[in-house]
Amino acid sequence: MDTLTRGTALNDEVRVYCCRTTELVREAKNRHDLWPAAAAALGRTLSVGTVMGTMLKDKKEKIEIQINGKGPLGSIVVDAYHDGSVRGYVDNPHVNKELSETKLDIGGCVGTDGVVRVIKDMGMKQPFVSESEIQTGEIGDDFAYYYAVSEQTPSAVSVGVLIDTDLSVKSAGALVIQLLPNATEETIRIIEDIVRNIKPISQLLLEYDEPVDILNALFDDYKELGTQQLRFKCECSRNKFATILKKLPTSDLQTMIDEDNGCEVVCKFCGRKYKYSGELLQSFIDARK
Repeated sequence: MDTLTRGTALNDEVRVYCCRTTELVREAKNRHDLWPAAAAALGRTLSVGTVMGTMLKDKKEKIEIQINGKGPLGSIVVDAYHDGSVRGYVDNPHVNKELSETKLDIGGCVGTDGVVRVIKDMGMKQPFVSESEIQTGEIGDDFAYYYAVSEQTPSAVSVGVLIDTDLSVKSAGALVIQLLPNATEETIRIIEDIVRNIKPISQLLLEYDEPVDILNALFDDYKELGTQQLRFKCECSRNKFATILKKLPTSDLQTMIDEDNGCEVVCKFCGRKYKYSGELLQSFIDARK
């Protein structure tokens, strides 16, 4: 089961989040038929997205992450919610680049000529938009920079997706360590030492049973403040897409009727398909008369 633990450590001078996202990244890979590098890039973004989603204070709030570094993957888009649910896609799922037999070139797939954009929908008239330049395209470094620049919160961000030899997702997750305003120089030194020596999060998730065990191993005084179950979930529905179809120009609806006697809509976020008959589309046209 995918879970997230959050809490504080080092005399409440740092805030920490650690999550296992293996199952939800597997689901994303299967839904979108992702090749290894695409699975790793989207999986890393989904993982940090779950952390950002659980940071939201209200169940009605939502975060949308957009990353486009002009690399062959195109855009990465992830929606994350307060309840631990997340969904996402990449423009080009069939992209794969390798630096070696054991290391994928995620930065080369994502690219660095662009920004990380975070859109927070807090139920107001206009969403809050913040962004920062992509640093390496490796996702973790880019979100550490985003937190420092856009939210003025010094953070260490480790994200990882380990692809097995059979091309399945072996492990996936994220670790976020944030310095609080009361952090002392000694605490900063300790965090720097941890970051310098820590293993990849994808490896730690294979060595420890639960995310909380990782944080207990890293910090002698980890204080858990909450846990959250995580899942890949899309809010698309037949009715929602029908509402969109109803708003299309009459000429577009008529073309669908004449050429295909209906249409099929595919959700970008989850790959689910919805079919609409020509008779239903005709009823949308008739309702305008």
